[in-house]
Amino acid sequence: MNLQRTIATLSLTSLLCITLSVSGMAITQDGALTPGGLKTLLADKPVGTAANQLAERVRAWFGASNLSKGANPKIDGIDVAWAIDAPDAKAAPKVVSADGTYSLSLDRIPNSTIFAASVTLPDGAGMRWNYDVDGKSMGGGQMEVYSTPIDNGYHTGIPKGVVTQMPKWKSNIFPNSERDWWIYVPAQYDASKPACVMIFQDGGGPKSYIPPVFDNLIAKGDMPVTVGIFIQPGNKIGGPSERSFEYDTLGNQYVRFLLEEILPEVEKKVNLRRDAASYAISGASSGGICAFTAAWERPDKFSKVLSWVGSFTDIASGPDLRSGGHNYPALIRKASKRNIRVFLQDGENDLDNEHGNWPLANQEMAKSLAWKGYDYKLAFGHGFHSDRHGRAILPESLKWLWRDYKPE
Repeated sequence: MNLQRTIATLSLTSLLCITLSVSGMAITQDGALTPGGLKTLLADKPVGTAANQLAERVRAWFGASNLSKGANPKIDGIDVAWAIDAPDAKAAPKVVSADGTYSLSLDRIPNSTIFAASVTLPDGAGMRWNYDVDGKSMGGGQMEVYSTPIDNGYHTGIPKGVVTQMPKWKSNIFPNSERDWWIYVPAQYDASKPACVMIFQDGGGPKSYIPPVFDNLIAKGDMPVTVGIFIQPGNKIGGPSERSFEYDTLGNQYVRFLLEEILPEVEKKVNLRRDAASYAISGASSGGICAFTAAWERPDKFSKVLSWVGSFTDIASGPDLRSGGHNYPALIRKASKRNIRVFLQDGENDLDNEHGNWPLANQEMAKSLAWKGYDYKLAFGHGFHSDRHGRAILPESLKWLWRDYKPE
């Protein structure tokens, strides 16, 4: 990306001058440094014993072997710290972006060969980066930063729901496969009142970070009492994952699996609503197109879709090499309009490979949804193929999906 566009009027000097004024914020509870803390300590220009102690803390924080290769940055929200051990450097090493629009000189910690810096970047900034040591490239990778929404964490006094791991599921619709899955039941659930439902693909990750967001939004009335279902893709028993087959293939097999196997099992334990307005489905990457396919095939059952870096590309190309999800923009325009609401998230640095270009695919999805008059939203940033942006906007995207909720 062109980071200058994102930084806009913020100069590098002004970024470096943004410091934390409370020295107690320099370390975490376990004694580790933080990016903001490193900024404060570097600004104090330590000498002697203080400089030696800072060098040792940086070495412990990043890891000595990582520092010698060019360590990955430490990220805390939009605060970012870089460090490298460069004993032979003739000039101060720099962090530079791949497109040449960003450059940050690192400061030597006195009495050491370690160079470090910590800055505050604009919310949503993303870039490919590397260290430049006397013209030699070292380390490097992808980086994107986002502010952490307050509703992404647990709050004191907010009732907590319960996540329960269910027995491993052996499917009939996907024969000879089994998978792990979990159910979240909010504290406000009342068995006499059926609850809404939201299903998450690749559920092993979301089961950890979705519950506090649900807890907070349900408690504030920003979304209805909603049961979360977190499902892993199936594995052939004793064999490989069937994730791509289940998620990337167009058709109704996966949504049948949800409707005929998973939801009836959940209903043995929890009273669920039956109307489409009360059902949402979500996923990332191939899980994102899977979520859309479920709603596309059965809009009478799922009315809300949340897709992060959705793979609306030709992964499931089939024997004819053209049967994949890249067909959806055309199908949306040609087919009758479904009663579904769609939230898409992607970034300009997402994947570009033999299956297609993810940023273009998601923008084409958005254009087709707009042309057909769908209730949709596209959050398009500078990010890569990750869940960082999606998680940063999770509370707002859930509020958007469940806004004006009225059961049918």
